[in-house]
Amino acid sequence: MNLFLLQLQPRQIHLIVFLLVGALIGYAAYSIKILGLEACTLCITQQFFYCVIGVTSFVAFLHNPLGPLVRLYSGFIFLCATAGAWIAGRQVWLQSLPEDEVPLCGPPLEYIIDVFPFSDVLNALFMGDGNCAEIPWQFLGLSMAGWSFIWFGVIIILSLLAIKKSTLIANSK
Repeated sequence: MNLFLLQLQPRQIHLIVFLLVGALIGYAAYSIKILGLEACTLCITQQFFYCVIGVTSFVAFLHNPLGPLVRLYSGFIFLCATAGAWIAGRQVWLQSLPEDEVPLCGPPLEYIIDVFPFSDVLNALFMGDGNCAEIPWQFLGLSMAGWSFIWFGVIIILSLLAIKKSTLIANSK
């Protein structure tokens, strides 16, 4: 498996990231529409970062740039994946708190958007509340936030691999 990853070109890596993000967003939509799970504010923020990563990787795949632009695309994907991992890690942390330390549940996001200033909306999207500490779904002992943290880590590794590969290609010419 390691040799396979090392043989990939940056364009192929961007396609893999795009397909991975498409599968993750597809499952998120399935879990909301079919399984009836409600996305909390931190889940919505993670989905936003997945969408930005997906669009960026798709544009990078189509553009197929050389040299510094590959590193720019991959660097942006790396930053978004790091931010998404931080959000997912925060949600995992909230889910691991003892019940008496969980923050109070806030109003729905739609209400916050309608009533509160933009800074409060951003605070809700990046900090979460008691709703984010609920664990309505688990697979192999990990919550959806735990799996999201892992997938953001995979995207971070792939983006770093694309940066490394583009540097090796640039240095070989």
